[in-house]
Amino acid sequence: MFLDSLVSRASSCIRQVAGGVRSQTVRFCRLFANRKVTLERLIEGWSTLTRTAVTGRHVLAIQDTTQVHFKTEPGRRRKLGVIGRGNARGVMAHVMIAVDASQGSLLGPVCGKIWTRRGLVRKPHELRGISQKESGRWQETAQSAKLILAAASMVTVIADRESDIFNEWASVPEKNFHLLTRANHDRSMPCGNKLSDAVNAMADQGLRTIKLPARAPNAPERDIELRLRFGTVQLRRPHHTADAKGMPDRVTLTVVDVLERNPRKGQKPVHWQLLTSHTVGTPEHAWQIVDWYRQRWVIEQLFRLMKSQGLDLGSSQLADAERLMKLTALVVHAATITLQLVQSRSGKSKEPADIAFTAQEIEALTEIEKPYNARTALQSNPHKHKSLAWATWIISRLGGWDGYPSSAPPGPITMRNGLERFQQITAGFTLKDVCIG
Repeated sequence: MFLDSLVSRASSCIRQVAGGVRSQTVRFCRLFANRKVTLERLIEGWSTLTRTAVTGRHVLAIQDTTQVHFKTEPGRRRKLGVIGRGNARGVMAHVMIAVDASQGSLLGPVCGKIWTRRGLVRKPHELRGISQKESGRWQETAQSAKLILAAASMVTVIADRESDIFNEWASVPEKNFHLLTRANHDRSMPCGNKLSDAVNAMADQGLRTIKLPARAPNAPERDIELRLRFGTVQLRRPHHTADAKGMPDRVTLTVVDVLERNPRKGQKPVHWQLLTSHTVGTPEHAWQIVDWYRQRWVIEQLFRLMKSQGLDLGSSQLADAERLMKLTALVVHAATITLQLVQSRSGKSKEPADIAFTAQEIEALTEIEKPYNARTALQSNPHKHKSLAWATWIISRLGGWDGYPSSAPPGPITMRNGLERFQQITAGFTLKDVCIG
């Protein structure tokens, strides 16, 4: 019930989620205080629908970390650890999501980790094993995903530079389970050369223009031309690592290197040096690796929805870190549902409704749709019955959208209003067969 309200009201403020009703506010606060409602169980709940949604697909398992800044005062730290450069307090959230490799549609959250830092670690970084470091989350999450995504035909775990860890390259990949990570280190090779030396010796394999999404108001969307190089490389195990025992002395990977040609004056050229356990034999396959990596943008959209551009997680006033971490887990789930609906607005998505809605909710949507389809053919739901686009159309109509194809697509506010109405209707729908004697 709290998750439904969180999605529909598009806010992380408990009073707003409760609709201003004091009894409901108290009930929700007790939920977070309940020791039986654990952070681990909430994170486990992310994958309830995802496990089925990935069946038979090639899944891009995209993982990344975001920091959630909660406002604190010297006398009220709420047991929150430091984030950023040590000048703020908050929660760390490491999240993995499943995305369909061919369509780019978000299938749901997979797994992850949410924590707050407890203080400075005294033991030197190089003397700690991977399990004792924050960076161990990349490998741990990838390993956990193997069981959750077992029904997928293939999995490619995608991450940015911080996930370039030799231990991960040596232990995670296996048949039909791959890694694709942007290189963070100019690693040594068994021959004595560096990774950069190997890339510089590779021949150019063609050019392609791609669209780079807007990153900030001062970094708008733009087209860039990329030059491609790729080849097989062997990377040597680092000499100074606490995990050397049992690790191979080298790993064989593919490097796909793309560099922006003719960047705008004053702008640093885009340069992605991508390492992957996939075998790449042709330029077409190498460009496919680049396209898969570009899907990493989906998780950045998710983090935006969690924060100021959506659920505004940082504004929560819950009393302490434990409760804030539980709320963060629920906000991840709620933001995922919202992004799934946003993706399906155009009708191009072929995903079924059950990747975001339960069987009972789909039954309710079927009943809600009837009066809208009884008006005019032009305003009838044009999407396949029980598809996610079909469900999004109904939610949008509930939110006040007129349904005309010529009208602007429903925006976030319309979606939020529709979800709020849907929650109220569904609450009554669940009581339709209840007999009061």
